Amino acid sequence: MNVLKVSKTAIGIFILPALILYVGIVFVPILVSFYTGMLNWNGIGESKFVGFENYKDILFNDNLFWPAARRTLLYAVASMIEIPFCLMMAVLLNRYVRKANTLVSIYFTPVILSVVVIGQLWKTIYNPTSMGGMLNQFLINIGLDSWTHTWLSETNIAIYCIYFVSLWQYFGYHLLIQFTGVQNIPNEIYEAAKIDGADGFKADRYITLPMIVPIFKISIVLAFIGSLQSFDMIWVMTGGGPAHATDTIATYMYTSSFLSQKFGYGSALASLLVVLCLVITVVINTVLNKVDKKFS
Repeated sequence: MNVLKVSKTAIGIFILPALILYVGIVFVPILVSFYTGMLNWNGIGESKFVGFENYKDILFNDNLFWPAARRTLLYAVASMIEIPFCLMMAVLLNRYVRKANTLVSIYFTPVILSVVVIGQLWKTIYNPTSMGGMLNQFLINIGLDSWTHTWLSETNIAIYCIYFVSLWQYFGYHLLIQFTGVQNIPNEIYEAAKIDGADGFKADRYITLPMIVPIFKISIVLAFIGSLQSFDMIWVMTGGGPAHATDTIATYMYTSSFLSQKFGYGSALASLLVVLCLVITVVINTVLNKVDKKFS
């Protein structure tokens, strides 16, 4: 077989345009955001360099940042909780359901809908009884009047209502990823295991789970990082309210930058969000790589 030998210089020349574009689109804005976070600036007029004062205020003097950070992390953790259930359903669909691809496509439907459409739909469902809220009407019809709430107006439960909507929307997304991974495991492996007495859930324990770890890792990383940047669903449903009870770092960054006109402060929040995403991505990859090596 003839192997085409290419010099490192040629490889570098071909890679360089894409690398420059990637650096310009990704890393340059991040560095600019870090610098802008050191300014006292309203985004329009003159700016004043204040060093790390914005970062110091966020971490030590801001009463809204840490609750927003906690909600952001809870959002991310909640998004990962459904992935094991998606894997379990993917295994069951692959094993017991004929033409499971059709069913998976139906589950995937909410993912392709606009966030605005989904947000408005669930706002209608969560509406108070006086406004014809479907959830409250259902609870009343089954005799659970005491369970009714003004769901998106109560500070202690509003964020959990949004968590549920996000889990509902992206369940089909992670199910599709896990289902594709399960389908790509060769049937010959299961047939050989069946001869040796490993069938059903025993085969899943020793074959499916070890071989699905790389796909599982993809879902975990996508879910966690996507949730850390959560903005659109929250903004459509509550706008961060009531009384900042549903603010995440992303929504707080937006309100600080564009509504409060503290552009430097908002850029500092964006920089901290970038650092948080990078750190947690490294941690997740490290942990899951160890798991992958253990099963491989």
